Amino acid sequence: GYPEIVKENELFERYYQELGIVPEGEWGAFMAALREPLPATLRITGYRSHAKEILHCLKEKYFKELQDLEVDGQKVEMPQSLSWYPEELAWHTNLSRKILRKSPQLERFHQFLVSETECGNISRQEAVSMIPPLLLNVDPHHKILDMCAAPGSKTAQLIEMLHADMNVPFPKGFVIANDVDNKRCYLLVHQAKRLNSPCIMVVNHDASSIPNLQIDVDGRKEVLFYDRILCDVPCSGDGTMRKNIDVWKKWTTQNSLQLHGLQLRIATRGVEQLAEGGRMVYSTCSLNPIENEAVIASLLEKSQGALELADVSSELPGLKRMPGITKWKVMLKDGQWFEEWKDVPSNRQTQIRPTMFPVKDEEKLKAMNLERCLRILPHHQNTGGFFVAVLIKKSPMPWNKRQPKVHQKLPQRTGDTEVTAANSGNGSECIPEEPTLAENEESKKMQELQNSDTEQSKKEGVCGPPPSKKMKLFGFKEDPFVFLPEDDPLFLPIQKFYALDPSFPKMNLLTRTQEGKKRQLYMVSKELRNVLLNNSEKMKVINTGIKVWSRNSDGEQFGCAFRLAQEGIYTLYPFIHARIINVCIEDVKILLTQENPFLSKFSSETQKKVKDMAMGSIVLKYDPDPEKPDDLQCPIVLCGWQGKTSLRAFVPKNERLHYLRMMGVEVFKAKRKEEESESKTEEEVQQSLAQTEEGMDVEDKEHDLVTKMEAEIGEEPSHSPVESSAMEVENKIEDLDQSSKNANSPVSQESKDTDTSNVKD
Repeated sequence: GYPEIVKENELFERYYQELGIVPEGEWGAFMAALREPLPATLRITGYRSHAKEILHCLKEKYFKELQDLEVDGQKVEMPQSLSWYPEELAWHTNLSRKILRKSPQLERFHQFLVSETECGNISRQEAVSMIPPLLLNVDPHHKILDMCAAPGSKTAQLIEMLHADMNVPFPKGFVIANDVDNKRCYLLVHQAKRLNSPCIMVVNHDASSIPNLQIDVDGRKEVLFYDRILCDVPCSGDGTMRKNIDVWKKWTTQNSLQLHGLQLRIATRGVEQLAEGGRMVYSTCSLNPIENEAVIASLLEKSQGALELADVSSELPGLKRMPGITKWKVMLKDGQWFEEWKDVPSNRQTQIRPTMFPVKDEEKLKAMNLERCLRILPHHQNTGGFFVAVLIKKSPMPWNKRQPKVHQKLPQRTGDTEVTAANSGNGSECIPEEPTLAENEESKKMQELQNSDTEQSKKEGVCGPPPSKKMKLFGFKEDPFVFLPEDDPLFLPIQKFYALDPSFPKMNLLTRTQEGKKRQLYMVSKELRNVLLNNSEKMKVINTGIKVWSRNSDGEQFGCAFRLAQEGIYTLYPFIHARIINVCIEDVKILLTQENPFLSKFSSETQKKVKDMAMGSIVLKYDPDPEKPDDLQCPIVLCGWQGKTSLRAFVPKNERLHYLRMMGVEVFKAKRKEEESESKTEEEVQQSLAQTEEGMDVEDKEHDLVTKMEAEIGEEPSHSPVESSAMEVENKIEDLDQSSKNANSPVSQESKDTDTSNVKD
């Protein structure tokens, strides 16, 4: 009953035609593309060895089913890989949600996408949104800052790049993902947690004033500079008209004029925190030069040669791009044009700023190389509109070249850094960004008050919420991050029970409670531990670490009160030397399809191994056999429990379905009526389980908030296996039939945000 949205905006057309952002003769195609719906795109996460198996499964099974398929007399278009994305790991399809529901073959494909997204094996993300992380050229040792990270699809890409080598459980690099919106930070946690990495930290700050962090290097404090920074700033979003139809009606130049100042402040703060030789990618989903080239030109001008635009024309072959523009004008929302700052009347000088205009000096303009920026136009490769600029930092920013005496006043804020090889040679020049004088005075006073408390808490390994009066805290009050002391009696039985390697970094274990029984043990990398311990007073951390052990009262009688958690098993496995059972593919199928199978159902080899092992938590490992190419060709590690007469796997539902699919087991059930009747019994189980929960930990908060947010934006709540309690799986695991039926419920993983696709599942 809603009126059809008219995809017309005269001011939009007049503005961009005048600026000439579209090549001559292509305006009609450009506008026609903007009026067409955006194709859905998906990305296979590339850091797991399972990526190739998922790709094989997609191409050999699901795509083949779509060949020659007709729905309502119309031939279904085959999904196509994005030619410029490495290793065929990104695909786009014109299949709408309506069409997906009409055919059983298409619905099976749809359910595959839903379930794999929940596992973190597939990410639904707009094609152009995948470009900035690729241009960052991330290596596993890089320290990365994502300044405006929510809802998290680009952050997920960065995490995958850190884990390029799955044999390294703790890469030396890490991602600090920041967002100014407290609620959206939980959406970010929800996305990042699907990837089960110990190298991600989510923080809640205004990106334009994100604090300098410190790290401990050989006993002395040094300022943390980042090797890579992703600066995907808030923007007017007129490149997203194909999915955000409201933009047609609401578009005006006023949006860009209001955002320009914020975008420039965020980008400036980013380059201040970038290491010499480091790379920062600035991006927007806008076509407006006020938000794009004007910001970059202003940044380059005030950097006085400290920054340069990188030439990335040879990167991402196959991606059609337009060069950045060097001439533009400024227009008010009433259609009035200005070519130079001097033409702007005084009553308009608060709306229009000098930094919005192009540089007049031809030599300066030429030296900036603005044509090295990338402009992505919708009609070239059937995408959204996008802008990307890649900046390299050659030397410290001119306003940061302070005299050495400033260092003596605030020793805790100063120091060199050796983040990259480029600045290790001339570290003495790399002077960190200093706070303003007012901040200096205030921080001196605060320092005197806080010094004793802070030092004491660091000794205890506690990173509490920041006490600084300056910092306004919104949203949930976060629990502290408490690292286990070296002599904690809690760890000895765990170490003995699982025969942990002497190299196991137990100092990296943390809990979220200071008092009472520790229910969960989490783990972070050594580098993130360093960041946490040295910055708790100036940083609001929302979440970090992956769950590696959960308390299980039944386990105490078998020698260990903590059982393994599936989320952290790939990180822990290299350090475990006991309680590992190697299983064949038939055993894996039994474990994943039956709730509590008797030992007699397993192969004789498995029965022999189990015979001599005490009851309790175990690791179940499947190694592929190269001589059987038809079998699953990637290793699998599962958490399990050995009882007196049975063996079971503790694996979240969607992860079970994922492994079964990879093994060629059909897990799809199309009868929705059966699903509805069975879901009632599941609800009863969930209610009884809820009564036994001992209060909420941080994961409950995240899940509740994500569910609430998705309800607010008209999407159905998502049920992430990562956030479901492992105890629930332990107490009640449905049989496969029920699991696969329940897997058919609609799930959404993406926020309705300008930088990701809002395809609903």
